[in-house]
Amino acid sequence: MLPGQLDRIRRTEFGTMRAVRAMFQGDLNPRIGPTMAYRFRDVDHADGVLYCGGAELHLRERKNRLPVYRRPDVSVSGSMYESWLGNRWFGNWLTDDCDTYFLAAEAGQPLTTAPVPAAGHVARYEALQGMAPRRIGDAHFTDLVLFDNILNNEGRIARAKARRALLTRGFDTSPGPGVFLMRGQTGDRRLLVNELALAEHLERRHGFRVMLPAEHSVDELVAACARAPVIVGVEGSQLTHGLVAMPGGGALLTIQPPERVTAALKLVCDRMGLRFGVVVAEGDADSFRVDPAEVDRTLELLT
Repeated sequence: MLPGQLDRIRRTEFGTMRAVRAMFQGDLNPRIGPTMAYRFRDVDHADGVLYCGGAELHLRERKNRLPVYRRPDVSVSGSMYESWLGNRWFGNWLTDDCDTYFLAAEAGQPLTTAPVPAAGHVARYEALQGMAPRRIGDAHFTDLVLFDNILNNEGRIARAKARRALLTRGFDTSPGPGVFLMRGQTGDRRLLVNELALAEHLERRHGFRVMLPAEHSVDELVAACARAPVIVGVEGSQLTHGLVAMPGGGALLTIQPPERVTAALKLVCDRMGLRFGVVVAEGDADSFRVDPAEVDRTLELLT
């Protein structure tokens, strides 16, 4: 990042101000522990919540206001790979839940409460990765395996590399132009008011390909990102299309609103063997502006 970027941060997301600043500066040294699998018996899933004894694990927001249910008639056993974050944000599903799927497949029948995807990018990503989970509703588990798969340990790094190979198999991976993945007004409101002007600038000056993921298929996105040495965009789930496909050693440049700065994608870049850059924009959490000259100078630091 350019000098002075940290001074623009007014609020952080998914971490304290101190932790996010430390992660951006590269001086955070967390303990990298193992991935854990936990086996439970007699677990009920009802209305998006797992119940076992007196404990609860929420996978999605309940539809019913009261946590009252009757033990489901359906009885199953298997391994679950989904998470609250993955059900809430597409980017967490693509980078985290899909990774855990492969652990679930090794441990037994992979299960999910997510419905069959009717639209969007999920179905094609499942197909490219060979994901074939059993989809369940309310059910009683005689045996259930859950995973703590948060840390960037050697196994997780190896799975990320293997998933990249699966996703880009059959696509041209020779070096190509950088990609600007526009956010537009998709997802939670995070509006870069001069996004179109920045896209035109990157296309004209640096030869970037500009893409709005909502308007492109998974194959089109993978085809572009598998060749991209650098990907630029507003911090958000749309950038994960690039992270899972772009070549190792590439770079991600995130543009972040000053009141919602997060290092979440920095962790993904570390796992994927990618370099990471950040420009903190000026404005507020959902409407902000970035100076194209600062983007240019940060790209020089990354390339």
